[in-house]
Amino acid sequence: MTARQKKVQISVYLDPPLMTMLQDYAARRDQSQSMIAEAAIASFLSPDADERREAAITKRLDQVDRRLARQERDIGIAVETLAVFVRFWLATTPALPEPAAQAARSKAAERYEAFVTALGRRLAKGPKLRQEISEDVDPEESGGV
Repeated sequence: MTARQKKVQISVYLDPPLMTMLQDYAARRDQSQSMIAEAAIASFLSPDADERREAAITKRLDQVDRRLARQERDIGIAVETLAVFVRFWLATTPALPEPAAQAARSKAAERYEAFVTALGRRLAKGPKLRQEISEDVDPEESGGV
C-alpha cells in the first residue's frame, strides 16, 4: 500500500468577480474552494475536456437550430395565412360607391379596434394558431386553397 502523497500548494490570481463566483459556489455546495478549483483544473486538463466542450456546444447549436426552424415555420404560417386572407377578401369584397365608402371607412376603424382587442386576448391566453396546425400535413393531401 502506498502512502498518500501530500498535495502541492500553488498561488493563483483571480479576478474579483470570478473569486466571488468561486466563493458562492463553494458555499452553496458546502465544499472547500480548493477542492472546487482542483476539480475545475482537472476537468480543464482532462484529455476528454475538448470532447465535452464540443458536445456541449453541439447540443446548444442543435437547440438554436430547432428554435430557428420553429420560427421559420411560424413565419411561413403567418405569411400564408395573410396571403389566403387577402386573396379571399379581394375575391369577395366588391368596391363601394363613394357615399357608402365613407361610411365603410368609419365603421372599419371601429371594427379594427375590436380586431386588435380580440387579437390581444388571443395572444394573451391562446391557443396559438401554430399549435392548431399540424406539422405533419402533407402538401399533396391538403389540396391548397
